[in-house]
Amino acid sequence: MKLYYKAGACSLASHIALSEAGVPFETESVDLATKVTATGADFTKVNPKGYVPALLLDDGTVLTEGVAIMQYVADLRPATGIAPANGTMERYRLQEWLHYIGSEVHKSFGPLFGPFPEEAKTALKERIRKRLGELDKHLAGRQWLLDRFSVADGYAFTVVSWSKYVDISLDPYPNVKAYLGRVAARPKVQDALKAEGLLG
Repeated sequence: MKLYYKAGACSLASHIALSEAGVPFETESVDLATKVTATGADFTKVNPKGYVPALLLDDGTVLTEGVAIMQYVADLRPATGIAPANGTMERYRLQEWLHYIGSEVHKSFGPLFGPFPEEAKTALKERIRKRLGELDKHLAGRQWLLDRFSVADGYAFTVVSWSKYVDISLDPYPNVKAYLGRVAARPKVQDALKAEGLLG
């Protein structure tokens, strides 16, 4: 398998999932501005949508969308427990968190990295702060979003970590800060961060 990614982008969550699952995979970075991969290939021929992540499977199939990729990878190695079994209420709780992170947190951060009116950015930051407050309450007395580490934690870690780039302090959210530290300390997360040049 090959993961197409951009360092520090939302594809990091899929990278973490692959690392945690322990499945063999390669990586290839993508310049999202030019849509050219590190080997000079036209990324739009891999993913016509033009964004990461994209996972090229061994049979030539390409899977896109991080939420789908993370669950696919987790299901390759169910013994790791990074996703509860399909058909269980725990799996639906995982999907609940994945969709919440994607629609309420991830999508609020995206426009902050582009040419967006300052007034709109201010409103988005307030929305993110509200979501961080909700997350902080949920994490009170908890290690992870679910009963154990899951792909949702890798996703939350990825997007909430963007706070430092958009001037959103995590000081008012001590449970979130501690949680990010726990995720970052996991050896397989460290492997993904190191591979993307995000340590140090």
